[in-house]
Order: sequence, then C-alpha cells, then structure tokens
Amino acid sequence: MYYALIVLTMVVAPVISIGAEFGSITSLGGFVVAATKWFAFWAVGVRLLLAGVSQILKPGFTLKTILGVEAPHAHVIVQELGFANVSIGLAGLLSIVFSIWALPVAFIGGLFLGLAGLNHMRRPDRGLRENVAMISDLWAAGVLLAVFVFSLF
Repeated sequence: MYYALIVLTMVVAPVISIGAEFGSITSLGGFVVAATKWFAFWAVGVRLLLAGVSQILKPGFTLKTILGVEAPHAHVIVQELGFANVSIGLAGLLSIVFSIWALPVAFIGGLFLGLAGLNHMRRPDRGLRENVAMISDLWAAGVLLAVFVFSLF
C-alpha cells in the first residue's frame, strides 16, 4: 500500500490531472500553472496529509519501517512531524480552492520535501522504504521548486 500511495500521489494522479486540462493549456505559462496546481494538490496536499495522519496515529511505522529506528520514546517526535505534515498537507489541499495558495504551497512543500530527501540521502544504511521516500521526496521537490522558479519569469 505504501508504494502504491507514493506512485499515485507523486506521479500518476498529478500527470492525469494535468492531462485532463491539457486541451485548455495554450502556452508554457499555462502548463506551469497547471503543474503547480496539481503537484501542490497531490504531492504536497494529499501525500503530506496522509503521511501526517499516519505519523500521528502510527508513529512506530515511520520510525521502524521507514527509518529503521527502534525507539518508542521517539514516537512523540514523529507525531510532531505528523502535525507539520498535516498542516502543510491541508494547505496543499486547500490550494485547489484558493488558487493563490498554489505557488506558496509549491515553494514550502518543495523546500520541505527537498530537505527531507537530502536528509534521507545522508543515511548510508537506508532500507527500501527509505529509498522510496528519498527518491519520491527529491522528485517532488524538483518538480515543485522548478515550477516555482519558472513562475517567477
């Protein structure tokens, strides 16, 4: 389920959503707007909200299964990460209603996911789930920060 959720929220759903608008996209700027909107919604909104809820309700999953850490006392830290993920995720979801939020959400989400991906990269003994988290974090960060930078011009 974990892997399917990552692929769905980070690649499949944003690409399908952008594709659904493709007929109405008439310029590169229009494509950037659509990519910003849908990656902010799916990669930041849905993914981070779901990750946050999981971290709040099942902190041991993140600790043990993703990070390979056996430390029940660290559950409170993972839950606080979950609060941050829920907060950023909700902003991502709401960016579909409040379109002016899409660009700031792309920047905040891209920066957060990029830093998280780099942090995963620093750990030499990553397991498969952490590698998937690292790759998906860096992928989303690249897309989100690229559309953010592109929108400045």
